[in-house]
Amino acid sequence: MNFSTVRARMNPAALTLLASAMACLPSWAVDPFTVRDIRVEGLQRIEPGTVFASLPFRVGDQYTDDKGASGIRALFALGLFKDVRLETQGDVLVVVVEERPSVAAVEFIGLKEFDKDVLSKALKEVGLAEGRPYDKALADKAEQELKRQYISRSLYAAEVVTTATPIDRNRVNLTFTITEGGPAKIAKIELVGNKTFSTDTLRDQFNLDTGGWMSWYTKSNRYSRTKLNGDLEALRSYYLSRGFLEFRIESTQVAMSPDKQEMAITINVTEGERFVVSGVKLEGNYLDKEDEFKSLVKIVSGQPYNAETVAETTKAFTDYFGKFGFAFARVDAKPIIDRQNNRVQFVLQAEPSRRAYVRRILVAGNNRTRDEVIRREFRQLESAWYDGDKINLSRDRVNRLGYFTDVNVDTQEISGAPDQVDLLFSVTEKPTGSISLGAGFSSTEKIALTFGIQQENAFGSGNYLALQVNTSKYNRNYVVSTTDPYFTQNGISRSFDLFHRTTRPYLGDLNSYSLVNSGLGLRFGVPITETDRVFVGANLEQTQIVAGTNLPTEYANYALKFGSKSTAIPLTLGWAHDARDSALVPTKGSLQSFTADVSVAGDVRYARTNYKYQQYIPLSKKYTFAFNTDLGWGQGLNGQDYPLFKNFYVGGLGSVRGFEQSTLGPKSSTTGIYLGGPKKVVFNAEFITPFPGAGNDKTLRMFAFTDVGKAFGQDEKVSFGELRASAGIGLSWISPMGPLRFSYGVPIRQQTGDRIQKLQFQIGTSF
Repeated sequence: MNFSTVRARMNPAALTLLASAMACLPSWAVDPFTVRDIRVEGLQRIEPGTVFASLPFRVGDQYTDDKGASGIRALFALGLFKDVRLETQGDVLVVVVEERPSVAAVEFIGLKEFDKDVLSKALKEVGLAEGRPYDKALADKAEQELKRQYISRSLYAAEVVTTATPIDRNRVNLTFTITEGGPAKIAKIELVGNKTFSTDTLRDQFNLDTGGWMSWYTKSNRYSRTKLNGDLEALRSYYLSRGFLEFRIESTQVAMSPDKQEMAITINVTEGERFVVSGVKLEGNYLDKEDEFKSLVKIVSGQPYNAETVAETTKAFTDYFGKFGFAFARVDAKPIIDRQNNRVQFVLQAEPSRRAYVRRILVAGNNRTRDEVIRREFRQLESAWYDGDKINLSRDRVNRLGYFTDVNVDTQEISGAPDQVDLLFSVTEKPTGSISLGAGFSSTEKIALTFGIQQENAFGSGNYLALQVNTSKYNRNYVVSTTDPYFTQNGISRSFDLFHRTTRPYLGDLNSYSLVNSGLGLRFGVPITETDRVFVGANLEQTQIVAGTNLPTEYANYALKFGSKSTAIPLTLGWAHDARDSALVPTKGSLQSFTADVSVAGDVRYARTNYKYQQYIPLSKKYTFAFNTDLGWGQGLNGQDYPLFKNFYVGGLGSVRGFEQSTLGPKSSTTGIYLGGPKKVVFNAEFITPFPGAGNDKTLRMFAFTDVGKAFGQDEKVSFGELRASAGIGLSWISPMGPLRFSYGVPIRQQTGDRIQKLQFQIGTSF
């Protein structure tokens, strides 16, 4: 019996050498033969089919040395074996393999800085995870990846030791023993070469610093190369926006102490001279619209050079070209420098190139959301002229859906068709469904349990579906709500609400009277502009006055007149205009809304209106001024009294801080319970700033405020002399538990009997 063996080890270089040697060493050669059978030996966990599928020959094929070498290479390429042999026994081919051990478990010892799942994911990306073959080279690579993760957190002294412990069935347990050490903190930031601006002024532009009393939260004294690069760009922008056209950062040195616990950063700069703009000149092809383009110029002659205004001008020009279909327009701002007089003239050279139209619009990344949900937001259409304004508007509308963490638009040229482009909308989806179970706490209502199921993009259809439960002692809510934002193809929305609310007086006890309001509502929203929408709808409501302690005479009289249960069918008309840059932490823009409810049928007839106006004015990158107006008015119809349960309330967070919740208004003459009123006037002003030591973190901000307001009774005239006023400071934090609002207010205009509450806070709601 002929018996020959071809054997190779793990090293790919040795494998290649072996394959070459087989061609020139006769003692290793095997005469070609027809394979009658193939057997596999040495398998423990791997299926034989995996081996057979990788071999370049089958039973009945002719076997040669070249095919044998190819088979060995293919099996090693699987990464599953550390040894492979081919043996021939007559016309039978035997494949003998030795499997790599598999990873049974991955454990971390000494882990504090990271969550285990974060590191497990990082190791999986380099190919090391439970159930995968163990490779010493991969383990070494994983060890370096772990160290890289620690360096990203400024833990430069972190040490990682890898231990592989063999266990049964050719498996190993991997243990990473980690000594984290302390983070490397920035001990010093120095600037060399600055003359015009002080080092302290320039360091104020940085997010990195040498630490402060809030560093435990911001970690701003932990070195990060990414953050440093951002700070260098901020430094460059600071100089370039103040006339220093030739400013340069010559070098940056980062020195670490021997114990890897402290770092020193030195930045060498050359300021150059400050230049003043002497003029702006337009050259090139401006489509015979030079006057229109000149109106877009932000560069001001006689003012110091400002790189930001130059960038704004070139962008405005290219965007304006795009409005006429010129997708590939080029606008270059060429400076002509007069160093003798420190003056600079800009020549704006424009070349619109060719006009293009959009052939196709492609959508990518929407694994869950249906194409139509995205496409119905487009204002740029296929087979239409390229329009930069419509493309940007389309992107913004898709972004405002709230279903995606990122939305990008790429313009793709088409080979052989210079007048056509394709647009690629790339989206990154985020989870749009949530189940929440938690508790809210406020200085007024104490603990309130909440439960909610919310799906903003139900089944990828773009529809909203929600169930909300709130067990607040004073305001108990059960609400089911659904919204179809495209009930019609024109973007008319339809919303349906089913609700049951129980309200008790804030200053009563658990046995106090309550108001129970139940009903259902249907409303439609009609878009009239990109930022404006009109709402129309109708509700069917039933309100019950449940007797209890502290029942005011006013409510008792109302129940005698209309009954303890009363129905109303109010029709709703509303308008909303939202031009804020953010709904959660706005820094600029405005929000306006007007709603009017008119009960046209049922036991109760009334009209109720509410107007709100908020304006956010950015004073700088850090500071924002905001003011709010909230006006309400109600009136009974057909000779009826205005229903008490539709009154407005003023006082506390959300209206006039420093006073107890809902106490600024009429109260019962018999029980002293605050009844609210059919008229309200509220004005608020805030100066908003980042929290000291928190850098530019917008989720943690401080504010100083002034509030003015009061609710008025049916027979009272609105008198500005009766308005209460307060002033104070506060804290706004988007915490992991939800938005938190804290304020300390001091009344600056009050009257005898007013209930004061200087310290107020809430978790689970935002102003």
